[in-house]
Order: sequence, then C-alpha cells, then structure tokens
Amino acid sequence: MEYVNLHNGVVMPKLGFGVYQIKDLEECERVVFDAIQIGYRLFDTAQRYHNEEAVGNAILKSKIPREEFFITTKVWVDSSGEELAYASVLESMKKLKTDYLDLVLIHQPFGDYYGSYRAIEKLYQEGKVKAIGVSNFYPDRLVDLITFHKIIPMVNQVETHPFYQQEELKPYLKQYHIQHESWGPFAEGKNDIFENPLLKQIGEKYQKSVAQVILKFFLQQNIVVIPKTVHLSRMKENFDVFDFSLSEEDMKQIKSMDQKKGLFYSLQDPSLLDRFLN
Repeated sequence: MEYVNLHNGVVMPKLGFGVYQIKDLEECERVVFDAIQIGYRLFDTAQRYHNEEAVGNAILKSKIPREEFFITTKVWVDSSGEELAYASVLESMKKLKTDYLDLVLIHQPFGDYYGSYRAIEKLYQEGKVKAIGVSNFYPDRLVDLITFHKIIPMVNQVETHPFYQQEELKPYLKQYHIQHESWGPFAEGKNDIFENPLLKQIGEKYQKSVAQVILKFFLQQNIVVIPKTVHLSRMKENFDVFDFSLSEEDMKQIKSMDQKKGLFYSLQDPSLLDRFLN
C-alpha cells in the first residue's frame, strides 16, 4: 500500500474501497469483509448511503485492530447545521461501532454547511475525528469555506475520472495543501470507458486492465481513489496496482482525455437540492 500525509500529519491510504449504492446491508457487509481479506483498509461510506452499520459490522467481524483501518463518513444535507451535524456524526460513530472516525466530510455544499463544518471542527478538536474535509466543493465554495473557518479542510473528495480531471480545482488544492480524493474514478462506466481504445492499448503494454490503468494514473498523481465493486475478482484486480508505473507519455495521453466537465450533475443546477432532499 502507498500513503499520503494530510496537512495535519494524519496518514491516509491512497487506495481505498467505496460502498456507494450498496444498499442491501447483508451484501454490503459481505463485500466489505471480502475487501478486508484482500488488504483494503480505507473504507468510504456516508450517512446518505444508509450502510454505515454494514461497514461497521464487517470491520468488527474481521477482528483486525481498529487502528489499522481508515474509516470515512460524510454528513448529509438533511443534517446540516452545527447541532444536527454534530449529533449525526456521533450517530454515525455508533452505527460504525467505533469511538472515533479517521475522516469526516461535509457531503455537499448545500444547506447550512458553515454550521456543519463548525460541528466537525469541534469534533476534531475533541479528538473524536482525526481529520476533516469536504466533498463536492468547487473552487468558489472551497475558498469561501476556508476564509471563514479556523481549520483548513484536509481533504476534498470530488468527481474525478479520465473525462473530468479537475484541473481548475487542482491549483486551489495545492495552494491550501488539501488532499485530492477521487470519487467515481471509472466514471461509473460512462462513455464506454472500459472499452476506450487508448486505455486498452496502454493496459496491454503492461498486461493490466483498463481499470488498473485508470487507478494507476491517479495514484501516480497522489490522488486518493476509492473504487467500488461487489465482485471479488474486481476487488483483487483493483488492489493489484502497485507493481507497475505508467510512463510520462502514458500519463500525457490519458490527460488528453479530459473533457473538463462532469458526467453526473452540476452543483450550479438549482434543482439539484430538491433532488437531494426528495
């Protein structure tokens, strides 16, 4: 495993496992337990995913010491505000069966995210949370948050894949020493990404899959990735990415795939909040 150091000194694995859209709790527990056996230690969940209990059950079932894991959850929009967010994180800790969390993120820049951030600042200062950050914060919202709060976020988790590489955001992450974390590194299969001729050609050169090439592309840029799968073979494949390196030319070619816009939703869409709440 490779690691990054967050700006507060916390060490975070560069490759983790996401559980978005694994709604069946039995399946989620099985999948996370399988991932633990393979070697994954970073697990990314969220209040919105409704599967924190399953993640906690699998980690407890593994009998591996808690300190070997890096557990992330996120505060959802309907828990925004200082009091609600604070209480929601404590509830998440109960569901995850842990007395501390490694990373807590504000999931979306909607609602009283100022209050939510003050809540996780307080949890951080109390030692209940090792690191704090945000998710889906574009440069304007990110700088706004930083300007009016005491603690600079340690992580910004954003849509990042070969078709949307977040080049406009990167200078701000660098300026404030915020760790870039990718959700959706495979673009959830959009644009027929697994059949992309360039990615397949590069993969053939190293005898690696398209998925492995994509993960390596981001890992070599020190971007944390949290691919999700429910298939054991793909879990193993995604974890097997530390025995090769992409050339500078490979990296340049993949960077040329960037379309500079997201494939899922725009935070500037005023109807988005209604969709999130309903």
